Amino acid sequence: MSGTSDPGRFLPLRPVELLILTALGSGDRHGYAIRKEVLESTQGRVSIEAGNLYRYVRSLEDDGLVVDAPTRSADADERRIYYRLTPLGRRVLAAELERLRTLVRYAEAEGLIARLRT
Repeated sequence: MSGTSDPGRFLPLRPVELLILTALGSGDRHGYAIRKEVLESTQGRVSIEAGNLYRYVRSLEDDGLVVDAPTRSADADERRIYYRLTPLGRRVLAAELERLRTLVRYAEAEGLIARLRT
């Protein structure tokens, strides 16, 4: 694969991009729900302000990783814009998570995490 269809060309992701894509990995979400998911998944260590979130989302849209999703819920607020991963976005997220898993496995095998804590 080459060009825009190659997930590797987007790696490594910025931490905030990874958090946003991960939040969308389990389904469509609107901005506030993405912010809440990031806050919960990082145990409150990362809080993305609304303006920054939407700048990142626009960048991910420009890269073809995220698109606006039609609202499916009858009780959903029509003013909210929902986002979803594109097929490329899913491949990029999977590739980044695999890259990080490989790195963590290496660090564990070398005993780096335990040594660095002391």
